[in-house]
Amino acid sequence: MSAPPLPAPALPPSLSCFIVEDSPIIRQNLIATLEEMLPVQVVGTADDEQTALHWMQSPGARCDLMIIDIFLKAGTGLEVLRQAGTLRPESRRVVLTNYATPDMRRRCAQLGADRVFDKSAELEELLAYCATLAPDAARH
Repeated sequence: MSAPPLPAPALPPSLSCFIVEDSPIIRQNLIATLEEMLPVQVVGTADDEQTALHWMQSPGARCDLMIIDIFLKAGTGLEVLRQAGTLRPESRRVVLTNYATPDMRRRCAQLGADRVFDKSAELEELLAYCATLAPDAARH
């Protein structure tokens, strides 16, 4: 007689994430790092403003977190950030940029960014921030 199957282990809550980044290398490395190190599931990506806005307007598009670069293939991450406040108000919005100057940080905050991280110096801080959001993902 065989033993009954063991119950599947409970999976940690997954934080759904949408990434707006024009560099394919940075985008792929970011996805791999987030999904390997944290309970994060990347639900979509965009490399320009129009693609990001189209995704945000799509029925059923939902994410807990948006990670947005400022300079994109076409358009600007600042406009994506501004529109996200209206189209995806339930999502946390962070900016990941090489141009995290004090003025840019202020401007992003005015447009609704929860946090701004410097790509070259604050990736650990971004990961730590995402880790703090993971428990909240189960409540959405």
